[in-house]
Amino acid sequence: MTQAAQHDHPVQSDHAQSGVQSDQGQNDGRPRQLRAALSPSRAGDFMQCPLLYRFRVVDRIPEEPSAAAARGTLVHAVLERLFDAPAAERTIEAATRLLDPQWQQLLEREPELAGLLGDDPAERTQWFAEATSLLERWFTLEDPTRLEPAERELYVEAEVDGLTLRGYVDRLDEAPGGLLRVVDYKTGRSPSELFEAKALFQMKFYALVLWRTRGVVPRMLQLVYLGNGELVRYEPDESDLLATERKIKALWAAIERAARTGDWRPRRSRLCDWCDHRSRCPEFGGTPPPLPEHAIELALDPVRAGGTSPAEGDDA
Repeated sequence: MTQAAQHDHPVQSDHAQSGVQSDQGQNDGRPRQLRAALSPSRAGDFMQCPLLYRFRVVDRIPEEPSAAAARGTLVHAVLERLFDAPAAERTIEAATRLLDPQWQQLLEREPELAGLLGDDPAERTQWFAEATSLLERWFTLEDPTRLEPAERELYVEAEVDGLTLRGYVDRLDEAPGGLLRVVDYKTGRSPSELFEAKALFQMKFYALVLWRTRGVVPRMLQLVYLGNGELVRYEPDESDLLATERKIKALWAAIERAARTGDWRPRRSRLCDWCDHRSRCPEFGGTPPPLPEHAIELALDPVRAGGTSPAEGDDA
């Protein structure tokens, strides 16, 4: 799934526990097994900056919502719901009519977003006009009257050597013969080559999970950038996904080390300019808060340690 509109989705299924032991223990004092789990969003956080992972997953510091992020979430919702209609009725006019009801549903779930548009009617009109422009651009890239997605907003999960990989796929298309295409909508612009690998890692992550659960390597990974109207396509093979699996395992080992030692080192980059946590980052003269109680559990098993962690979505 928004910076990207980022929203966590509740985990909807529960597999066998991994072999990662908690140092904190249960209420009866006995150590318990943790269900080690990782999403592409959280993996991306750690690769970008281990301290960012800590702030989001361990400290759970709220981040200010933005109008752009909320618009991305809204456009995603409209693109999901548009396919409820018969093919012939999937028009730009129908998509535009979905904007207001989907926005109202979003406000019911997240009422704090109500203040993002301000009290100026012109500002509100402009915000919806920009959402409409993103939808119009999508219609120049894909023809929804010729598409029948197999799945929309699909929760996927697989266990790899005790680590649960999980996430949400915006759209899964299936051609005759079982060929799969994984589609992800991005409401921002396509990235430079410097950041393209990060977006493709997310898609390979999903492809790996689908391969492990369905036994089929997706034929196509497709990123749809609505900000500038570009499609990025990639055809993975088994060697790609095996390399992705090795990378994820190494990444999880690094997360475990950081959790056990409490050493969440910041990694300075150009992305720091957009980070909500600069004021508490040592790279900018700040001081992180003390680690919370049960920090290891929070880092390695955020769902069972007290609910879902923030920012599981993906749109940029």
